[in-house]
Amino acid sequence: MNRVVWSFACFYLLEVPFLDGALASEVKRPGLGVDVISLNGKWQLMNSNSSVSLSAEVPGCVHTALQRQGFISDPYYRFNDLAYRWISLDSWTYTTLFSVPTHVRGKGKAVLVFEGVDTVSTISLNGVTIGKTDNMFRRYDFEVTGLLKDEENVLQVWIMSAVTYASQRSHAHTEYRVPPDCPPPVQKGECHVNFIRKAQSSFSWDWGPSFPTLGIWKGVRLEVFNSSRVLSYTTSPKYDSEHSSWNVEVELFFDVFVASKGLVHLSIPLLQSEAEFQLSLTPGQSKKSFVLQLNQSVSLWWPFGHGEQFLYYLTIDVNLEGGETFNADRMVAFRTVELVQEPIPSSPGLSFYFRINGKPIFLKGSNWIPVHAFQDQVTTDMITILLRSAQKANMNTLRVWGGGVYEQDIFYSLCDMYGIMIWQDFMFACALYPTEKDFIQTVREEVTQQVRRLKSHPSVVIWSGNNENEAAIATDWFNISVAARPLYVKDYVNLYVENIRDIVLQEDSTRPFLVSSPTNGVESEKEGWVAKDPYDPHYGDTHYYSYYKDCWDWTAFPRTRFASEYGFQSWPSLSTLSKVSVSSDWDFSSNFSAHRQHHEDGNQQMLKQAELHYILPNSTDPVQKYRDTIYITQVMQAQCVKIQTEFYRCSRSDIVEGKGHTMGTLYWQLNDIWQGPSWSSVEFGGKWKMLHYWATDFYAPILSAGVEDKGDLLIYGVSDSHSEKHNVKAKVKLHSWSSFNAVCSLESNVTKIKAGGSTLVFQHSISGLLMQCGNCTRRSCIVAFHLSSPEGQLISPHNHIFLSSPRYAEGLQKPNITFTVKDTGIVQNFFVTLHCSFPAVYVWLDVDNIPGHFDVNGFLMLSKKSTVIFGAWRPTTAEEITANLHITSLRDVY
Repeated sequence: MNRVVWSFACFYLLEVPFLDGALASEVKRPGLGVDVISLNGKWQLMNSNSSVSLSAEVPGCVHTALQRQGFISDPYYRFNDLAYRWISLDSWTYTTLFSVPTHVRGKGKAVLVFEGVDTVSTISLNGVTIGKTDNMFRRYDFEVTGLLKDEENVLQVWIMSAVTYASQRSHAHTEYRVPPDCPPPVQKGECHVNFIRKAQSSFSWDWGPSFPTLGIWKGVRLEVFNSSRVLSYTTSPKYDSEHSSWNVEVELFFDVFVASKGLVHLSIPLLQSEAEFQLSLTPGQSKKSFVLQLNQSVSLWWPFGHGEQFLYYLTIDVNLEGGETFNADRMVAFRTVELVQEPIPSSPGLSFYFRINGKPIFLKGSNWIPVHAFQDQVTTDMITILLRSAQKANMNTLRVWGGGVYEQDIFYSLCDMYGIMIWQDFMFACALYPTEKDFIQTVREEVTQQVRRLKSHPSVVIWSGNNENEAAIATDWFNISVAARPLYVKDYVNLYVENIRDIVLQEDSTRPFLVSSPTNGVESEKEGWVAKDPYDPHYGDTHYYSYYKDCWDWTAFPRTRFASEYGFQSWPSLSTLSKVSVSSDWDFSSNFSAHRQHHEDGNQQMLKQAELHYILPNSTDPVQKYRDTIYITQVMQAQCVKIQTEFYRCSRSDIVEGKGHTMGTLYWQLNDIWQGPSWSSVEFGGKWKMLHYWATDFYAPILSAGVEDKGDLLIYGVSDSHSEKHNVKAKVKLHSWSSFNAVCSLESNVTKIKAGGSTLVFQHSISGLLMQCGNCTRRSCIVAFHLSSPEGQLISPHNHIFLSSPRYAEGLQKPNITFTVKDTGIVQNFFVTLHCSFPAVYVWLDVDNIPGHFDVNGFLMLSKKSTVIFGAWRPTTAEEITANLHITSLRDVY
């Protein structure tokens, strides 16, 4: 489904150096005499009453199989999420036949390995039940020694409706309620998702559909061996501060059938470091640890924008006395990470920032949600384009949010290469959870497996136990009585502290762990793990949303230590929506527009926020009005998030009324799971919204940001540099809406902006500025500015600040923009030259379904002519671009 819209990601793959080698390093190679028979491929699929029977791919899910075989159409189309609800309410059986060669069947031990079953299943081989599953996030191994037949073997996986299972588990929990029972009606979702270990958003969320999937979503294989097999292996580079040297701890996890001895050889050729170790294996499952001391200095791994991402090959060779061998390699990187929570002068509370390789790093980025409702349809191309889009927007961090899935290995490998740090949530979100013994046990296994799978990646810099569950208890989301509250706090501590945290600290000593987000960090711990106010800006991280307050009022934002969630909704482009809608849907008052909006009053909130500063579209052409309304929501979103992000970046050095020292901004959210309104900056399919274009500027390494404070215009210079102090001048121009000529120009004295900080470089009263310039009022002029070197070289992106709302702008006229498109001579790059009659605001270029992005978009055009570059992600022509290009500015929509 929708594979075509993602095909352009090959453009990004071409930019990835040595990609094949890096990815191959993550693949475990069979060894130690283990025979591996893949059971992936065509299976038979049948529903509970046998009325639906079809061929299905494994890995895969029921919805995808039904669509591919023509039983259903695109589940994302119009109202199909409701029309196809029956699929998730039924139970389904996957069946396959396979044979095993005689020489393989005669070996000592046979194990069926399921990398991922979604979710509740009973599995049988040749009519014998071999096991059950209840957790989407776990690998399951079932011993089948003695059950394999000479002829065909029949493997069946019966998968129960996740909706039914969750409901049954909830109703069986009679001692006390575990809220929430159901999502808000606007989400059109299913109930009791907190009772099943499955992607929590699969039952619905405020940005996505309800598709409680069923299937075998990861690979299946048979492993047969005589002596032992390697279950997994990890690598943990560690810095020895006492000796100022590095070592790498390698852990090998074995399943041993027959005791044996041998040797383990570890090597990092580029560092001329190797060592050999004795190995002794006894029957059962065991972990063996070995430490490789490095003989020379290493090149460190740095987050994007702060240095290179050096990766080294480490090889692992296991040789047993019986001649059996196991060989593997993995990319390793050397970096340290600390979460610093310590007193700050002139401020109550504690700091909250990350120190990488001893350097404080301001985290710039966004939040990552599942790429698709059907995980079997998530491709490397999809992941690559989203990660490259993040990097192109100068992001160095993504938070893998706790209501989705632990991402694929390729996701983390690419983040290692791109220098994108990962804040990794465990998959618990916006709910309380049961603590029965079997639930805790499956969670413990889930956490153990995921930490072992992911901890070798340098990109993962922190574990976090859950999303917003501390806040849910602290601020009483679920109307829990005062008398009952201790019970829920006890369950919370049991799950996240005594189990998840305990396992993480045992398995991984190389990175910090937070119990929740938002949280007060160590202060929450002091208060019994649930703080009185987890949103306290003096501690930890905060989530902040306010849709009805004026987002231009920067004084309303919390001056927090770390902003890990904030944002505003917008609608995706018409070209994205048109794939799942018809023309009668293209109206903000249509049933489709209401159905697609899963956030209460979301559509009205967008328009009301926009109306504070813009005249809403009023075209008499309904389709044009719909397109214009989409545009105005994207303008609103981009402007709101820009103002808030710039406020946080400017607050990194300041303490105001005891608050500040902000050291991270992760807006909500990077990507979309389907075509609908959301907080994303990248649409489903990879198209950039206006917000994403703007993020490339407000996340620039050196930023100029302007605010109005008590009648003064303040311009700050913000630098991410660790050491280099820049001498800069602020260059300021006032432009009239009715003319291309600047009314007046000013520049500041040379100011040294501090490394890793924010510095005030320009201050002037606005009334004095207007009086000095003449022929300018707040409504008739706009202030444009940037930072330059003393010699005049541009140092920061161009920026601007409105002195009044554009809806009250005087002299702003329709710009009458025309354009020409010309090939640049570089493959799939085109010049788009714009001409206009008057200055234009929020100039937006949209080429409909031609995949690619512009070097700038949504910009202020203060000259008669401007040229931008469009980079296409598939072959196209200047003629095709010309035929599909729509250009909109603010004055064009009313």
